[in-house]
Amino acid sequence: MNNKLSIVAKISIFLAIGCIAALWAAPMWRIDLAAPQYPEGISMQIWINDVKGEVDIINGLNHYIGMKTIHKEDFREFVYLPIALAVFCGLGLLVFIRNRRGLYYGWTGLLIGMAILSMYDFWKWEYDYGHNLDPTAPIKVPGMAYQPPLIGYKKMLNFEALSQPDLGGWLFITAVVLLTAVSCYEWKRAKSKTV
Repeated sequence: MNNKLSIVAKISIFLAIGCIAALWAAPMWRIDLAAPQYPEGISMQIWINDVKGEVDIINGLNHYIGMKTIHKEDFREFVYLPIALAVFCGLGLLVFIRNRRGLYYGWTGLLIGMAILSMYDFWKWEYDYGHNLDPTAPIKVPGMAYQPPLIGYKKMLNFEALSQPDLGGWLFITAVVLLTAVSCYEWKRAKSKTV
């Protein structure tokens, strides 16, 4: 039985590596806030190794409701994520060199696993950020939590929050979809050859 990759799979390896490599040059996620006092909006971009945007303004506002301040140094993910993604890209080159379908499936599964773990980790951070409030905060609303949405829109007091992938996030999603689709193609191609 032929376990070698098709030309489609080989090309997809380099496309996926390119999408992942772009994460060093483009933000993965963004959270946009709007309120009557900020009609132009405030935004924060999350990169694989940093948090940028109007973080100081957000920290100043969050102080009043008891939310923790956001600092790059507080995120261990900014150390691990670049390493994990670099290893993933290196493994992709190994999959290309070894030219085996099973390795391609495993590589795809690794990216899907990383995506699921990353989203869970982000949700967990948002939950802690929005629920563990300083009891001495100047503004207290009983029963109110300020967890930003994982993805999508949410209104919190007089602020509207929109959380969504940024350019790097869309490229990451593209890599996941591409590798999943090509894995299905490879599986069907292998099955048709055994019939």
